[in-house]
Amino acid sequence: MKKIHRAIISVTDKTGVVELAKELHAAGVEIISTGGTADLLKRSGVAVIPISSYTGFPEMLDGRLKTLHPKIHGGILGRRADEAHLKDMRTHGILPIDMVVVNLYAFEQTIAKGAGFAEAVENIDIGGPTMIRAAAKNHEDVAVVVDPADYQKILSEMKAKKGMLSLKTRLSLAKKCFQLTARYDAAISNYLGGLPDSAEDAPKTFPDTYTVQLEKVQDLRYGENPHQSGAFYKPHSNGDDADAGFTQLQGKELSYNNILDMSAAMNLVGDFHEKAAVIIKHNNPCGVALSKTGLLDAYALAYACDKTSAFGGIVAFNGKVDSTLAQTLNGIFLEAIIAPAFDAAALSTFNAKKNLRVIEAPSLGKRMPQNRFIYDIKNALSGVLLQSHDVESAKELKTVTKRAPDEAELEDLLFAWTCCKHVKSNAVIFAHCQAAIGIGAGQMSRIDSTRIAAIKAQEAGLEVEGAVMASDAFFPFRDNVDMAAKHGLKAIIQPGGSIRDEEIIKAADEHGIAMVFTGIRHFKH
Repeated sequence: MKKIHRAIISVTDKTGVVELAKELHAAGVEIISTGGTADLLKRSGVAVIPISSYTGFPEMLDGRLKTLHPKIHGGILGRRADEAHLKDMRTHGILPIDMVVVNLYAFEQTIAKGAGFAEAVENIDIGGPTMIRAAAKNHEDVAVVVDPADYQKILSEMKAKKGMLSLKTRLSLAKKCFQLTARYDAAISNYLGGLPDSAEDAPKTFPDTYTVQLEKVQDLRYGENPHQSGAFYKPHSNGDDADAGFTQLQGKELSYNNILDMSAAMNLVGDFHEKAAVIIKHNNPCGVALSKTGLLDAYALAYACDKTSAFGGIVAFNGKVDSTLAQTLNGIFLEAIIAPAFDAAALSTFNAKKNLRVIEAPSLGKRMPQNRFIYDIKNALSGVLLQSHDVESAKELKTVTKRAPDEAELEDLLFAWTCCKHVKSNAVIFAHCQAAIGIGAGQMSRIDSTRIAAIKAQEAGLEVEGAVMASDAFFPFRDNVDMAAKHGLKAIIQPGGSIRDEEIIKAADEHGIAMVFTGIRHFKH
């Protein structure tokens, strides 16, 4: 246990700092403070020693130089059990500092709001990180406090322990400090590393180095398989999206595979403006539908696409789930249900299935759920691959056949194209009336994906005649078009770009099929 006699307080985020300082002062702690923090504490009736009075040097260089002084850092770094340290401190008039309460200039928030380079640089903190790193290093003797959320916990322990803090607490605070400085330096490095080296250079698509800090949300029972361990992490959130974008309202603990499938479901359903229902199984959709009449009808259409695969799946909606929809959902075994909101009667209905995971994700009501990663990140070989998110859609369709799609066909083509983006390659979607009726996913040849989409539609008893088809990449041969014609499909959407495009367009014209090119593809490996 170490008693707190002297503290330095210098914070950018002043949440709760007055209350903290008052309690420390009441406990007999001498407080040293800087700049705006000192002014705030004085106005609030807290006795403080200005940093310039303590060091004998004024704050200077427009506030860049305040705390970089031996009386500050010697007081923080000096080891109380080391007689040589104590002798040096006595010789040079350095008093021990037992607590450092500091949070840093808001660099991350500054660049997030689009500030210019000069403003960004001025928000790179120097004195703050130096002080808290010193305090964390010497946590055997010094408590470092970087998070206002810890203030009350610290005060409670000091009250219970006659002004002292335990080594366990000081070590915990030191860990949090180094996590903060690691993230802070990473944000600066990522920002500067992404800038061109001179005004004449083009902007960089990717920084020279890229550092991500992740916070653990929870341990998982196991990974993809029971012999693998697993955990779920999220990027640091600066207070927004602190719950990783969702809240589990009931049900069993989430598994590794649940979270993967939840992500797939949320990304797909979040791509639609209209009321939408999505059913995911093993990271692929097995049902997708829109409905102008509501989520109940959307779900019925999505479920009709592949009732067999829906068993044990994850269902996502982009609107509030009511009790009628909840009763329908309870009709089959599902791993999880995700929506932006649930009414009280729906939650009561789900209580009948205690293991069913009910997930509230408010972002789904705002279309695309926010991805807090700047890039898609995948492990590969001995490193990782980074890429920008696939957020593109068909902006300008090019009709390449003699017949253009009619209005209803075009609506279905765009719906199917959106679905394609979320299906593992090779991906083929059959769709009719804003609902998927056959999905061919993850095959090594595109013709097999087309064949599987047709089989799925036939097994589900869904009418393919007059439906449309989407392909996530170009057709290498005309066989896909011939098969589409065989099943009565009337329109196709695909990227184009094959060396056989002319042959494929000719095949579509032979069958009276309308075909449009998007100019972009949607591979999903």
